Amino acid sequence: MAAESPESLHDANAAPPREETVSREVVVAISQGLHARPADLLAREARRWQSRIELVGNSQRADGKSILDLLTLAAEAGTRLVVEATGPDAREALEAIGSLFDRNFNESAGSQTT
Repeated sequence: MAAESPESLHDANAAPPREETVSREVVVAISQGLHARPADLLAREARRWQSRIELVGNSQRADGKSILDLLTLAAEAGTRLVVEATGPDAREALEAIGSLFDRNFNESAGSQTT
């Protein structure tokens, strides 16, 4: 039976790569709040990334990859949320999700036709 080399023991005990956590405050600017359509867009975008995405608001934390979790935030227009991303692509994920809020999820204000 071969003895393990010091290198293999060191590798086995090596700490896992450190996961970076980044966060950003966003404001729900959609007049109807974070309703089903934007929650779906947000969850779809979050699922594109390897990182864990969470939204925090009103003392609640929601999984950004779950539409149902996002809807439980009941985020009305003007609600401030903190988006947190933790993982290897956290910065890119946060930028993409922040962009959805910046663009109002592509909903134009007053776009309802009569």
